Amino acid sequence: MFSGIPCKRTTCWKNNGTKSEEEGNLDKGPLPSASRTVTAGRKVKAEHSGCAFTFTLRPAVTECGKQTARDLTDTRIFGRCGPSVRGPFLASADRVSALAGSPFLDIALAQSVALCAKRTALTQCEPNSQHTTINEYMNANIAINDNVRLFERLPSDVRPVNYGLCLKPDLIDFTFEGKLEAAVEVKNATNQIVMNCADIDIITASYAPEGDEEIHATGFNYQNEDEKVTLSFPSTLQKGTGMLKIDFVGELNDKMKGFYRSKYSTASGEVRYAAVTQFEATDARRAFPCWDEPAIKATFDVILIVPKDRVALSNMNLIERKPYPDDENLVEVKFARTPVMSTYLVAFVVGEYDFVETRSADGVLVRVYTPVGKAEQGKFALEVAAKTLPFYKDYFNVPYPLPKIDLIAIADFAAGAMENWGLVTYRETALLIDPKNSCSSSRQWVALVVGHELAHQWFGNLVTMEWWTHLWLNEGFASWIEYLCVDHCFPEYDIWTQFVSADYTRAQELDALDNSHPIEVDVGHPSEVDEIFDAISYSKGASVIRMLHDYIGDEDFRKGMNQYLTKFQEKNAATEDLWESLEQASGKPIADVMSSWTKQMGFPLIYVESEQKDDTRILKLSQRKFCASGPHNGEESPLWMVPISICTSESPASAKLRLLMDKPEMTVALEGVTSDQWVKLNPGTVGFYRTQYSPSMLDNLLPGIRDLSLQPVDRLGLQNDLFSLARAGIISTVEVLKVMEAFVNEPNYTVWSDLSCNLGILSTLLSHTEFHEEIQGFIRDVFSPIGQRLGWDPKPGEGHLDALLRGLVLGKLGKAGHKPTLEEARRRFKDHVEGKNTLSADLRSPVYVTVLKHGNATTLDTMLKLHKQADMQEEKNRIERVLGAIPSPELIHKVLSFSLSEEVRPQDTVSVIGGVAGASKQGRKSAWTFVKENWEELYNRYQGGFLISRLIKLSVDGFASDKMAAEVKTFFDAHPAPSAERTVQQCCENILLNAAWLKRDADAMHQYLLLRKSPSSTV
Repeated sequence: MFSGIPCKRTTCWKNNGTKSEEEGNLDKGPLPSASRTVTAGRKVKAEHSGCAFTFTLRPAVTECGKQTARDLTDTRIFGRCGPSVRGPFLASADRVSALAGSPFLDIALAQSVALCAKRTALTQCEPNSQHTTINEYMNANIAINDNVRLFERLPSDVRPVNYGLCLKPDLIDFTFEGKLEAAVEVKNATNQIVMNCADIDIITASYAPEGDEEIHATGFNYQNEDEKVTLSFPSTLQKGTGMLKIDFVGELNDKMKGFYRSKYSTASGEVRYAAVTQFEATDARRAFPCWDEPAIKATFDVILIVPKDRVALSNMNLIERKPYPDDENLVEVKFARTPVMSTYLVAFVVGEYDFVETRSADGVLVRVYTPVGKAEQGKFALEVAAKTLPFYKDYFNVPYPLPKIDLIAIADFAAGAMENWGLVTYRETALLIDPKNSCSSSRQWVALVVGHELAHQWFGNLVTMEWWTHLWLNEGFASWIEYLCVDHCFPEYDIWTQFVSADYTRAQELDALDNSHPIEVDVGHPSEVDEIFDAISYSKGASVIRMLHDYIGDEDFRKGMNQYLTKFQEKNAATEDLWESLEQASGKPIADVMSSWTKQMGFPLIYVESEQKDDTRILKLSQRKFCASGPHNGEESPLWMVPISICTSESPASAKLRLLMDKPEMTVALEGVTSDQWVKLNPGTVGFYRTQYSPSMLDNLLPGIRDLSLQPVDRLGLQNDLFSLARAGIISTVEVLKVMEAFVNEPNYTVWSDLSCNLGILSTLLSHTEFHEEIQGFIRDVFSPIGQRLGWDPKPGEGHLDALLRGLVLGKLGKAGHKPTLEEARRRFKDHVEGKNTLSADLRSPVYVTVLKHGNATTLDTMLKLHKQADMQEEKNRIERVLGAIPSPELIHKVLSFSLSEEVRPQDTVSVIGGVAGASKQGRKSAWTFVKENWEELYNRYQGGFLISRLIKLSVDGFASDKMAAEVKTFFDAHPAPSAERTVQQCCENILLNAAWLKRDADAMHQYLLLRKSPSSTV
């Protein structure tokens, strides 16, 4: 029970990062909202003196009295008042040791803490302080209630060695029966076994010590909130090995997690169900009682009892298939023993599938499983997988350890894909390619996702993170190397330029917020893991690894990776273990450099100005934290160790100088650089920072956009930096609009894609004004010349990127109301619907969105008919994403209702609602109302997973008023979504930033758009 924190003095960090010391304020009484019972995994919010704090306690409690401390392994206190204190702590009766870091108050009491006395207090917590004395230890007003249930990891008394698992799913009643025979080691004598278990009923349980009699459990105590079960035994289980047997039953749920049912239709239209799995992060416990923590590894022997006309798959190869003695309609399918592995990587699938197969150059059997009748659609992914396995084997110099790899398309699937060892599961749209009906972007997406998941077979599966704190290492690494793999398989994709637009800038956009988080987040309760499946773990993680790879060099990087994978294979590792291996391989201070990028949130803005002295260019560099809200005004900015590279117009693609910036300011001399040459930081846009040039340096660089002397990736990076500086109020948005007009000669798809994205952000912002049409005119003018050059139909010699560019440009012109584009889109749509001339896959999205944006009820009905007729999920998704473009409020409501209908797969509802919210001001308003009215159904559908975060972000991110920020906050205060709490905070922050941006720059943008000379818009 918490009843308050009185203390003499506190330091509150205001939103602008400045410090405000308030004397005596906390003596006024207890924190008003802190008095409530705290249960495991719960957060307690409190406000006092203008500071808002959220307290989360997750200790592993030893029996008070037997020891002098409670081991608070993951106790954290989050405050939303700016930069503050971060763990680990060593707290005793008179001292707390703290390390600074996060802009959240994040105090991780990670060592033994003397709390048996029930009362403690923190009198002052300041950033960068090493020690804080607790003066009022016994007089403090925090009471620790002995009855509070707090999260703790599983005890180490008993550990599994091998799981013998038999499951019998019922595809009619949606239940399953299970038998577990686990070989275990009792490490410490005990009379109970604690395991993870959720939504499972145990029928019987027993333990048989090796060579001794079976002992039957006398009780099963379920701790539902902690998703645990304690098996109690009448006598002590002595140290040694034995067999744990459990009979149990469970439900094939419809929540897309655990062991669940996935709905599909046969060719005749009959609805049937498959039984499939999704265990990451902590849902293996919904399929069988287990030690469901990544560090508790074991081998697995899996048997599935299934209908004889169904395909049954698991991680390993099938070794026996025989009739089931109790039912002639069933068969018993036995699989080979797995390597030592974590529970979250176990998988099984029972359903109807076709497959295509090949063997990789290394002799690994590769199969792609598809819906019945669609084997042809698995060939592209098969080709990618067969190329990828040998590529990774050579890159890591470690062979793929299993005899086979299956890739399978699952109808109902929440994530994009899941890297289960040897049986990788995918959404249909992330695996299947129809040679006639799949667009170029879908082929690229499938290649990236296959590359990502197969990378995990080494990095994540062979070597696994010790705890979810190191999730970023799995996902960030796979998100980087997927691009390396695709670049190897498809060099014509120019995929590394696309990385900058798709991952690098996306990560920077999120990481500039006050409500971001460090890459490496201390995770206590596993329910918190969903919150960090975001652009920081994936895209920022990938970006800093790309920067690290560039800093080390490929040869030493590969050497270090081999050392890491060899040393820790079939074991667990932490971030520091990878740094150590890379440090040994390269001889560079990897841990020191990388800890500044992974343990503190945010990234630097490098300000650079120059001076010419004879043939030497003198550069003065300074670094400050880049903030979305404007210049960092804190007394002390965080410091990063930044690998800096510098190029000149003499050789734009190569670095003239490389250095490590490890201080706030430094001066650099570039010899042999004449006054007529431009100088640019960060060639290749590899370093994870933004750059602000002095006006004269920027003026010298801008012609490189128009004459294309800057590399495409650097033209993109320069524009994106300027746009973000304007968004943060550091420069004027009008200046960025002028730069955007310089891209008239731009030929590169990815540069246009990033430009399009930023103009889309501006268009959404200005939809809240009376001059939205003016920004549409600007878009038409910017995109018309490239649209005219491209035309509607492919030309001889065009490739992948030309197809992507044509779709992007025509869609942008169509949405902006470019009349010639609209007329041609309507003509081609009519021919498509009437069967006269089928639209190519690459033109469908731009045509669909154009006719809908300027359509009526007939247009929508036609589109819904096309959706119903579509046999391929890619086409259904393509239509679902653009339905929200329809302008009529009544028709928007119809689209929103459609999103929850049986016609839309559960995971795709989010895309439909997001499409409505992103299409127009009216759509945004309607989508938000719809989400509020249907919140219970939507929340129950996604059960706190990451899809709920995505839904919230897509629904509200485009608002731009203080009033809407307050409304969103109020709604989620009343309707908590714990796994999306950070997302809600980020959305509210973004709404406030949009409002400030509009207030600051709207008038100037309006004047500029009115005064600029508008050329005629023709194609």
